[in-house]
Parts: sequence; structure tokens; C-alpha cells
Amino acid sequence: MTYRLDDRVAVERFSEASLRAFTESVLRALGASRDEARINADGVTTASLWWHPGQGQGLEKLFRYARRMRNGGIRPNAAMSWVREGPATALLDAGKGLGYVAARRAMDRAIEIAERSGIAMVAVRHSNHFGIAGYHAKRAADAGLIGIAVTNAGAEMAPWGATRPILGTNPWGIAVPRGGPHIILDMALTQSGKGMMRWLGRAGLPMPDTWALTPDGSRTTDASAAMDGPLLPIGDYKGYGLSLITDALTGVLTGSLFGAQVFQDDENYDVAHTMIAIRIEAFIARGRFDERLEALIADLLAAPPIDPERPVQLPGQAEQERARRRIKHGVPVDSETVAGLRDLARELGVPFALEAAT
Repeated sequence: MTYRLDDRVAVERFSEASLRAFTESVLRALGASRDEARINADGVTTASLWWHPGQGQGLEKLFRYARRMRNGGIRPNAAMSWVREGPATALLDAGKGLGYVAARRAMDRAIEIAERSGIAMVAVRHSNHFGIAGYHAKRAADAGLIGIAVTNAGAEMAPWGATRPILGTNPWGIAVPRGGPHIILDMALTQSGKGMMRWLGRAGLPMPDTWALTPDGSRTTDASAAMDGPLLPIGDYKGYGLSLITDALTGVLTGSLFGAQVFQDDENYDVAHTMIAIRIEAFIARGRFDERLEALIADLLAAPPIDPERPVQLPGQAEQERARRRIKHGVPVDSETVAGLRDLARELGVPFALEAAT
């Protein structure tokens, strides 16, 4: 089931540049350094460019950042430190700093190590929400490497066959470099998230009964009835298994929190990430890799579509095409979020400088 923007939830469109600048100004007012605000604003803007606003990973995240930065859950200018380093590994303690900033430092270190070692794995403990997994994986692809980024998250998924949420959506991002747009797989391990469920509830639309359960374990198409229940994993028990493994690779491995411990309240949110970078030339000549990858892609794109109006696409293609359209025509933000951002700007004493797209 595909949901598009429609008149049921009012949206306004703003220029990408003003969205980025406004996000920076809000984060600066909350205590972030200029560099931290720039990095985090880039991530938030990318989320708004790539994703449906109902997914709640873009500009909508500023409200959560504001709460946590005010109450100490996120510490701007945190003293991040490297606590372990090996020939192809490293561990960063983020000191409860901004997740986008910690993930950027970790992936950059992974790229640096992989350039000399062929492969690197860098983990982060005591971090916060890091945004889009594919955004961090893409940073490696932009440098010509294969990138993998994973994180754990607050408990929203129950073990398969149970009703109590213990695991997070625990998203994965994997990016493979190309001469053209990279292949970017970006996926949570649940069928959907609570943000999209809220959007459907506001729009008066049903959700697929494969998305979430009511608290007593019943399937439903009423998003509001499932808001306090568990999200369902992709691939049923397979998604549950992947989410468990993700927590093992992040929270458990790093000495950070895991499972239901990850999120207790806005002051006690402790996330872990893992970044992997792979230098292609450590395994095969780059030109040969490119030829083989493009041959595979050509075969995939030539597959006869079931619906001629919906040809085969590559992972990340829709998001990158959507970003290009939104840069040109404006980034959609729902009117309720716009009103909240006006209030937040007023509280912080920063101009509400979002400019309507022309």
C-alpha cells in the first residue's frame, strides 16, 4: 500500500536552503556549536528531502532535539573520545552528544582506516538519534567505498510471537558506489514507524494490518488503536532476528544500552551505532567491479515489470529522485509542524526564516 501527500493533511512547501538555515539556527540557539549545527542540519534536511513527512525523521525531529537538549538528554559540544582503537577497528564514546555528529565522526574514521586496511568497523556508544542510516552509509560511497551503517533504537518491536516491545526499529543503511547515483538501501526492520501511523490517523486513512498490533496482540487497520502496541517486523520472524542481531552489533558490543533499556525517557536515551567501510580495491580492481555492478544493474532494470507504469527501480533511486524534485519545487512540511516550529522559534528567539518555495 502506497500513501502519497494529499489534501487530507495540509502541507506547506519551503525552499531547501531556508530549511537548512533554519535548522542550523535552532540548533545553535539550543547550544550546539556552529560545526555541530551544520552537520545535524545537513542530516535533518536530507531526511526531509528523501522521505515522506509523516515518517517524522526530518524537520519534525527538531521538537525532540529541543526537549532533549534542554533537559540534558542530548549534550551539545559533548566531549567525544576514542576509547579503543585497533588495526581495523575503533570505538567512540559520544558522551550523549548529537547522534548525527557522532555517526559522522565514526564513519569518517572507518573510511580513513579502510583506505589503508581494506575494511574497517567503527562503533559508537552513549549516543543519540542518528537519523537516516542510508545517509551515513552514503558518506562512504561518496568516498568510493562500500558503506554500512546500523543503529539500535528505543523499544517498539516485540519478539516474534509476543506483545511486549523490547527491540527497536534498528535501521540499516548500505551504500554501494557508482559513477551515477549510488545504490542506497535504507530500511528500518519494522514494517513502518509510529510517525507514519500518526499521519494516517490524522488523515483518517487505514493502515495495513501488517504494520502493528494493538496492546493485546490483535491485528488492526486503525492506527490509533495500535499506537501503544508493538510494531511488526519486516519478514515476520526474520525481521525480528535481524533486529536482535543489530542490537548485538551495537548496544551489546559497545557496552552501551540495549533492548528495552535504550529509551526510558528524554533524559535517559542511550543509543549505539556501528559503521563499516569496505575498500573495493582490496578485493577486485575498481574498473572490473564497476563493470560487473553495471551489468547486474542493467539486468535488473531490464526485467519486465508487472505494471508498465511502475518499472523496476534500484534501492535509493526513489529517494534521490524525490530529493531532486523537492530541491526544485520545495520541501513539504505539514501545517501542524509549521505551527509548532513557529512557536519553537519564538521561544528560542530565532527568526522563523522558512521561505515558501517559488
